Amino acid sequence: MTPETSLRADIVEIGRRMYARGYTASNDGNISVRLGTDRLLMTPKSVCKGFMTPDMMCVTDSEGRKIQGDRDPSSEMLMHLEVYRQRPDVQAVVHAHPPTATGFAVAGIPLDRAVLAEVVTTLGSVPIAEYATPSTSELPAAVRKYIRAHDGMLLANHGALTVGGDLFSAYYKMETIEHFAKISLVARLLGRENLISREEVLRLQQLRGTYGIAAPAPICADPAPDAGAAGGDPATCQVLQAPSGGGLRLVPADNPGDEPEIRLTYRELSALIEDAIRNLR
Repeated sequence: MTPETSLRADIVEIGRRMYARGYTASNDGNISVRLGTDRLLMTPKSVCKGFMTPDMMCVTDSEGRKIQGDRDPSSEMLMHLEVYRQRPDVQAVVHAHPPTATGFAVAGIPLDRAVLAEVVTTLGSVPIAEYATPSTSELPAAVRKYIRAHDGMLLANHGALTVGGDLFSAYYKMETIEHFAKISLVARLLGRENLISREEVLRLQQLRGTYGIAAPAPICADPAPDAGAAGGDPATCQVLQAPSGGGLRLVPADNPGDEPEIRLTYRELSALIEDAIRNLR
């Protein structure tokens, strides 16, 4: 099996996994990988990612001109090309619409709270690139702002983008973003997120080297207002909400000015509902 044959098979498998997990619907999503220094292997346009075959893939040059393939490359090829231009270390790009993470993107809420140690060490923060019309030059321009400092990002009202040193590492980061989004959503529905403290985040950043994680940029944990633009710019730094713990490793994420939380038992809630119904009669 040649290297290219193996990569074609890997793209098919990743597409199957994305479709099975509900990260894509219909013909959504796209995947690409480098073939040497001046060629790319990419998913075709208008094909469901769950039902691809290796022969469907397209080969393009580094400018997006098709070299090989019966089908045209993905309509969002320009976004992939921009990633490869900005990140010589990136070997593969995955774009999908994982539902929970995309919900955060639609709500305009970045995944930038220090909640899970595994996410802090692997991805740092997950910012939101501003909205851009899909398949146009606007999209690579929006991605360009964050891709140098981040291996994963949300795309406003669109989906998510992840990159990696190989196809599966890029795909696994997509899994991590969606898993993180689900946990964050549940915690917020339950009323609070306990954040990992700034001190613990910095400790986790030091462990990146121990784990062999080559992060594109350092973590800036909840930078102080006087830290300067460079200290808290998400375009150059992985900015995380991680307040000082004062000796604690976990800090409740209660925002000043929030309304106090009201907690009711099931019996109390039932009584309130019954009383409201009686008053309506």
